[in-house]
Amino acid sequence: MSEIPLSLARLAGALGLTEHQLLGLVASCGAAMPDPTLVALTVEEAARRLGVGRTTMYALVAAGEVPSVTIGRLRRVPAQALADYMAARVQTAGTAVALAA
Repeated sequence: MSEIPLSLARLAGALGLTEHQLLGLVASCGAAMPDPTLVALTVEEAARRLGVGRTTMYALVAAGEVPSVTIGRLRRVPAQALADYMAARVQTAGTAVALAA
């Protein structure tokens, strides 16, 4: 199936927007997207990735459940630490379900 090129004007018109409005929406969405290449995240970025609130993330870091490092005066959460935390939570949840059965 051949692809039909879609101009910005046609796309904006189909959405009921002007080209300027569409470009503004695209720019604002791009700014909110997390950078997947970051190795160390702010606590707020880590909270967003886990889908929890900022206060909950600070509590997880303070309790040592999610490791963090200090770089200069900044607190950072290694991106891998989030994957490790989730893997441990999934494993724990799987064990609890197996025990309940």
